[in-house]
Amino acid sequence: MKKKSVIFISLLFCTFLSMNLILQQVVDLPEYTQTVPQLNGVLSSLIKMEKVPLNQIVSVSSGMSQARGSEKFEVCYKLFGIFPIGSGEIEVMTPMKLFPGGQSIGVTLQTKGVMVVGQAPVVDKSGRKTFPAKEAGIEVGDILLKIDNRDVHTDQDVSNAVHHAGEQNGNVNVLYKHQDQILEKIIKPVFCAETGRFRMGLFVRDEAAGVGTLSFLDPISKQYGALGHVITDADTNQKIEVSQGKIIAASIYAIEKGKRGHPGEKLGSFVSNSGFSGTIEKNTMTGIFGTMSGQVINPYFKEAIPVGWESEVKVGPATIYTVIQGEKIEEFTINIDRVMTNRTDSKNMIIRVTDPRLLDATGGIIQGMSGSPIIQNGKIIGAVTHVFVNDSQRGYGVFIQNMLNEGNLIEKKQAA
Repeated sequence: MKKKSVIFISLLFCTFLSMNLILQQVVDLPEYTQTVPQLNGVLSSLIKMEKVPLNQIVSVSSGMSQARGSEKFEVCYKLFGIFPIGSGEIEVMTPMKLFPGGQSIGVTLQTKGVMVVGQAPVVDKSGRKTFPAKEAGIEVGDILLKIDNRDVHTDQDVSNAVHHAGEQNGNVNVLYKHQDQILEKIIKPVFCAETGRFRMGLFVRDEAAGVGTLSFLDPISKQYGALGHVITDADTNQKIEVSQGKIIAASIYAIEKGKRGHPGEKLGSFVSNSGFSGTIEKNTMTGIFGTMSGQVINPYFKEAIPVGWESEVKVGPATIYTVIQGEKIEEFTINIDRVMTNRTDSKNMIIRVTDPRLLDATGGIIQGMSGSPIIQNGKIIGAVTHVFVNDSQRGYGVFIQNMLNEGNLIEKKQAA
């Protein structure tokens, strides 16, 4: 009896050794997939898979004409159906298709409230320099929301409200956002001898504009994603809270080539008779999102193509689509040097430009290229986001999956 047991255990041990690579694949279950991983051939008779549904996930995006869903499973692989060798949760996604972008876009947006971007001294009648708002505790990066209980949306709103309050009672009540806190201060504005108005000593900004690249368009909901990263204020580097905004077509008229220590840039202008326009409803870590109207055409794709989830992204060749002259979308080769599945931000892949023509024209990745879609094995897997300052040939890309999550195109709601 003991001899039989030893033989059986030895066989088990040898089986484990022979399946080392398979065991690694079983242990490394993808978090998201479109099919439950299966074993084929003789392995399917040795290793049994148990699949237990955890819950039904229903995904609905506003404006969509059909529901997109997914289902979560607890998957366990057992040798001979007895000995557990690997398990994990996976989410099986309903297949999804998007139109890749590549179009250059002009972006304009207005902030929620008015952002403080600098401190300005107020020179009073005696010639003394004062900083009323700074002394009250208002800092660069804060967002002015209300003055004397009235909403402010523009720099002119702020200027007029402060001057009016100074003339009426000498004090102004300011409601503002500091980081994640809503605070209130009483500030005594000072009459500025130079301008003849009451001021509290702030430089403020209420809008931002620039050029970027469209990443994708959902043919069902007409929702789009662009840029691949958050829009921040140029002076404060703070995320801009969007009140309203829009995108339209842009035309590239020049390229400032990138070089070591100095990222290049696309120089473009907004197209007045743009064939498309879109709202800006969200400004997130992985890009801007909204609803598109008009005609959006990428000549390389007559039909929408499948989404490649993060588990499908591989090290190796890929293609990007972007504009380097006028409004013409062109195709360029890159290589995905590294995939970082543990990150949930906009830096999920390290990419390297390999296309000689793009390297000659731009030096690699440049500002304004952010959002250019990345295609691998016939699927849209992500978008270009950042350039390495000291190596313009390389930069980061974001998973399309992260953009879809941030844009609520696969918003998850557990069914009751």
